[in-house]
Amino acid sequence: MKILVRIFILCCMLSPALLYAQQSLEGIVYDKDSKRRLGEVQIRNLNTQKYIYNDARGEFKTSVHAGDVLVFKKMGYFSDTVVVNNQSALIVNLKENVSNIETVTVIGRKNPDDVLNEIKRDYGKAFELAKPGELFSVGMTGAGLNINSLYGMISKEGKDARRFTQFIGKLHEENIIDFNFTPELVHSLVGLEGDDLKAFMQLFRPTYEFVSTANYYQMVKYIKSKYEVFKLHPNLRPLRELPDIQLDVKKEN
Repeated sequence: MKILVRIFILCCMLSPALLYAQQSLEGIVYDKDSKRRLGEVQIRNLNTQKYIYNDARGEFKTSVHAGDVLVFKKMGYFSDTVVVNNQSALIVNLKENVSNIETVTVIGRKNPDDVLNEIKRDYGKAFELAKPGELFSVGMTGAGLNINSLYGMISKEGKDARRFTQFIGKLHEENIIDFNFTPELVHSLVGLEGDDLKAFMQLFRPTYEFVSTANYYQMVKYIKSKYEVFKLHPNLRPLRELPDIQLDVKKEN
């Protein structure tokens, strides 16, 4: 009889601990709109103040108690709060906070169009030779060859001018990319810095065709999508850069 009483008392003493026993909770975090998995999401337990981050596949596993409150946070998204019951698996959908990306710090840079206009002003003769105009002209005495246009087409100076202006046109396109795809923007959106930021900027530099037509929010989505790829290949690095080619073009006085 005494043994039964002791067992009963022991069960009463252990019952609160059993009710508050730890349980394993697994889950996946998704973007609510695109349905793609979200990595680098902070998962904080408000009861214990401990937190973890999920992996690049959006998956997480943690130990919890019934009644624990979990808060899911990621830069650029609204946070979500979940109260743990007895579930062993959890699906969380985070809504993108579009207004949050408006707080990006913008670093002053010279507009690419202003740079191009300055080059055209400094090398005006080269741009005139590169576009000599109509080969034939019509005047008071009738039609004839335009000597200046003919010279611009066949002379070495004219050919060099065309090569130079083509190079400037390509440089202008690169300046437009740099003006929109900046380290400050990438850092503010995905938190990269140092060598990782430099590698990301080189690996995922967008094309001029994309940048010239994309709006700000399309650029943000582009950076975030490429960051998901970057996290899957953290050791990926760009090839060695080729040396710059210098053109010998004299600047006008």
